Amino acid sequence: MMKYIIAIGTIATFAFACKPVKKVQIINAAISKKDTVQTIVIKEAEKVDSSAIVRDIMSKVVKKKIDFTTFNAKIKVDYEGQETSQHATAYLSMKKDSIILIKVVGPLGVVALQVQITKDSVVVMNKLDKSVRLRSISYLQEASQIPFDFSTLQDVIIGNPVFITNNILSYKSYNDQFLVFMTGKLFKHLITLDNTDFKPLHSKLDDIDPLQNRTCDITFSNYETKGNLNFATYRSISVSQKSKLDIYLDFKDYKFNEPLNYQFSVPKNYKRL
Repeated sequence: MMKYIIAIGTIATFAFACKPVKKVQIINAAISKKDTVQTIVIKEAEKVDSSAIVRDIMSKVVKKKIDFTTFNAKIKVDYEGQETSQHATAYLSMKKDSIILIKVVGPLGVVALQVQITKDSVVVMNKLDKSVRLRSISYLQEASQIPFDFSTLQDVIIGNPVFITNNILSYKSYNDQFLVFMTGKLFKHLITLDNTDFKPLHSKLDDIDPLQNRTCDITFSNYETKGNLNFATYRSISVSQKSKLDIYLDFKDYKFNEPLNYQFSVPKNYKRL
């Protein structure tokens, strides 16, 4: 049927083009004799600034970051490195922009490690050999191979997107996902968002410096809604440079804005390393 419609349209066009010139002149004369002539002005369609739309979406993503005062959680942690793999339960208490406290419990319920992280220091207490290590915040970068400062680590724990910039290079929308590619001082960042409410689903970070050859993948999944908060109860973090490190975080219990569950203190008889 469509072929017939196209054919009819083509024939009509050629027929009109072949009309005698005199016929066209008669029609023009008739139009000029009219007392009033209606002029139809077709306005040019407004151009859509798609890059501005994407920037607006990203600003909404930043504004929707989870805000909190305190956070407590019980987390199942799976760690897979090049030479070893470990499974443990971590109990975490965090006060925003102030302190992160982590207690790591082994399979038999034995407390193995306790960690205190502030904006400028990391204290790791080994309960098994009764020792304590005091390090600067740069220890996080050495351990993770990613330039984590306190704020970045805090966002990763709480489920907020990290390394967001305004330098957007490209974007793509398909099915139920929205992809944005941006670049910053340290990383090229491809972030995948949910196409309905733009919550983060995945971040792929590649080092700007090719000599570093460093990549990091962060996946956010199993979202739960509590009040007005969307919280990803499962995270996978994969880091590779000279070696590969995979960390899986499964939040079994979590609460916002309640008193911290536990404190941190180093016994006097612990060895300082």
